[in-house]
Amino acid sequence: MNPNNKILFAGDPHGDFRPLIAAVHKYRPEAVVLLGDYDLEMPLEICLQEIIGLTEIWWIAGNHDFETPVKYKNLFHSALAGNSLHLKVTEIAGLRIAGLGGIFLGRVWYPPQPPRWRNKQHFLNGQAAGAKSAALSLKYQGAIWPDEFHALKALKADILVTHEAPGGHRHGFDVIGELGVAMGVKHIFHGHLHENYTGIVKNNIKVFGVANRAVADLMGNTLKDED
Repeated sequence: MNPNNKILFAGDPHGDFRPLIAAVHKYRPEAVVLLGDYDLEMPLEICLQEIIGLTEIWWIAGNHDFETPVKYKNLFHSALAGNSLHLKVTEIAGLRIAGLGGIFLGRVWYPPQPPRWRNKQHFLNGQAAGAKSAALSLKYQGAIWPDEFHALKALKADILVTHEAPGGHRHGFDVIGELGVAMGVKHIFHGHLHENYTGIVKNNIKVFGVANRAVADLMGNTLKDED
């Protein structure tokens, strides 16, 4: 097996998992990492039942995964719920991979602007008495929260996977590159922007954008059916 294919990264499927399934059958990776925005009409394990047992399946969430209770439940209450990489480092096929799901939400934190809320409890405490709830709405659950983001900086990893893009892209955020620097990563893979591209941020970290329904190898190469 080509060592670059031992982990594959899947861009936003938006309900179409066929390219990922085909890539797993063709390249037989040890693991696949999904970069968010699944638009699940059924539990994730049903969508990926053809490849369960053939490879490890890991994921982070995107903004679409918080759009409706059904999409949320089919991911976060699925049989693969425990394979989320969000806010932690997991050793996968011999590499340490860190995950940051969700997006920057202006009502919480939209860098480089300062955060409106320090953390989830700060936000809940700040709601009007009649609007207070013990739980966050789905939209706010899908936000990147400052305290959780900064806690990741204390961890070390080889690869960072995010839904949002780091700086260097016109729609990216410099703080994600700064997170990669703090964690000592060599590569950042992200989805969300529906674009295959390669870039470099501070400390010579290579950035790979993976387009919707695209599949990339460890070097950021987009895998084609004819390869």
